[in-house]
Amino acid sequence: MKNIIKKFRSSEKITCLLGKESTFEGIIKFNGNARIDGQFKGELFGEGTLFIGEYAKIESEIHASSVINYGEIHGNIYAKKEIELHVPGKVYGNIEAPSVEIEKGVVFEGISRQRKSKLIDDEKFEIKKSLDELKDI
Repeated sequence: MKNIIKKFRSSEKITCLLGKESTFEGIIKFNGNARIDGQFKGELFGEGTLFIGEYAKIESEIHASSVINYGEIHGNIYAKKEIELHVPGKVYGNIEAPSVEIEKGVVFEGISRQRKSKLIDDEKFEIKKSLDELKDI
């Protein structure tokens, strides 16, 4: 559990950040590490690790390589590698990843599937294509 947090802090820089006092509605696409501490509503797609801080409130379907959650999420989470849910985190939605870890005390209302997500594989090309298009802007 602590391994992925250590990797997140010490590896690549954060390529996308939504601060604690920020609110955003729309689509976020990232490549690398992303951190959300504010409020977000929309769609979230990423190739990399998404860290959701304890003050974050998210209404979104999330697609990422790895997700570490300490905040509140309303929506489904699909991860290619792993999902970690930590206290004081809350998730109201389904989660799907090959590796799922839920810390004692987390609020989780949904279905957990611990398997490789076919949805992730099907969308991987589309996410990469969208990220490449953003580089051209």
